[in-house]
Amino acid sequence: MRLVVALGGNALLRRGEAMTAQNQRANVAVAARSLAPVAEAHELVVTHGNGPQVGLLALQGLAYDKVAPYPLDVLGAESEGMIGYMIEQELRNVLPGREIATLLTQIEVDAEDPAFARPSKPIGPVYKTAEGKRLAAERGWTMAPDGEGCRRVVASPLPRRILEGRTIALLLEAGITVICAGGGGIPVLARPDGSHAGVEAVIDKDRASGLLAGDLGADGLVMLTDVAAVMEGFGTREARAIRTATPEALAVMDLPAGSMGPKVEAAIAFVDQGGSFAAIGALGDLPAILEGRAGTTIRADAEGLIYG
Repeated sequence: MRLVVALGGNALLRRGEAMTAQNQRANVAVAARSLAPVAEAHELVVTHGNGPQVGLLALQGLAYDKVAPYPLDVLGAESEGMIGYMIEQELRNVLPGREIATLLTQIEVDAEDPAFARPSKPIGPVYKTAEGKRLAAERGWTMAPDGEGCRRVVASPLPRRILEGRTIALLLEAGITVICAGGGGIPVLARPDGSHAGVEAVIDKDRASGLLAGDLGADGLVMLTDVAAVMEGFGTREARAIRTATPEALAVMDLPAGSMGPKVEAAIAFVDQGGSFAAIGALGDLPAILEGRAGTTIRADAEGLIYG
C-alpha cells in the first residue's frame, strides 16, 4: 500500500514537556520505532506537526532585537529541516540501509482565504492568561484560550497546491521513504507572473496531509495523535470510542475545531475523493490501526458508526 502517515505534536513534544532538543529526539525515536515496520512493508510518506517548534523559534528570534523577527514561512522552513532531520536520522537508525529523504515542501494558499481575517491556528507554548495578555499587547499577537491558559493563534488558510508534489511522487516511485509537508508545509502565495512568495500563516498539518495523500493516489491516510480514537461525547462520562465510520456519519458530529475537527475533515475529504481509508488514533497503536483493531477507521463502505 501507499500510505501517508501524519505525526501529531505528541510524536515530538508531549504537553507540558520542556521544549528541549533531547526531549524531542527521545519522542521522535519512539515514533521511528512505530513507523519502521510500516516503512518496510509499504510505500510511506511521513508528515508531522511543528506548532511548539515554530513558536519556540519565534520566541528565540524576538530575543535578538537588532533585526526584525523572521516571518512564519521562514520559521516553518526552519522547523521542517530541524524536525525532518530528527525523524530521518532516527528512522535510519532502526532501518539501516533504507533510503530516506526529507524534503522542504511549499504549499500554495489563496490570498483571499477568509482565514487571514480570523486567526485560529495555535503555535508555540501555552501561557498563563495574564502573561498571554501582556504578550498580545506588546507584540500584537492574537491569543486564544487553551486549557487553563492561552496560546498564540495565527491565520490557517486552506492548502491549495503542493509545489513539490511531483518530486515527492518520483521519490516514492524510486523506493524512497519521504518526510515532507512538515507543519502543513511552507505557505506561499502565487504572484501574477507565476512566481511565489512566502506568507505569514500556518497551514493545518492534517489538511495538508490529506491533500498530499489525494495527490499521490495513496491508499490510506493515517493521522496519529495523543488520543486513542475519535470519541463521541469526548470529555464526558458518556464518551465512546468510534471504531469505524462512514464519512457521512462523522460529518454530522460536533468536534473541536482546533484539534479533532481538522483531522476528521481531512479524513472525510480523502475518502470522499476516492481514498480507500483514513484512520485516526494513537502513535503506539499504528500496527493495530492498520489492521482495524485500534483507532477510528473511516471508509465509504463502513456501516454507519460502530463503537469499540
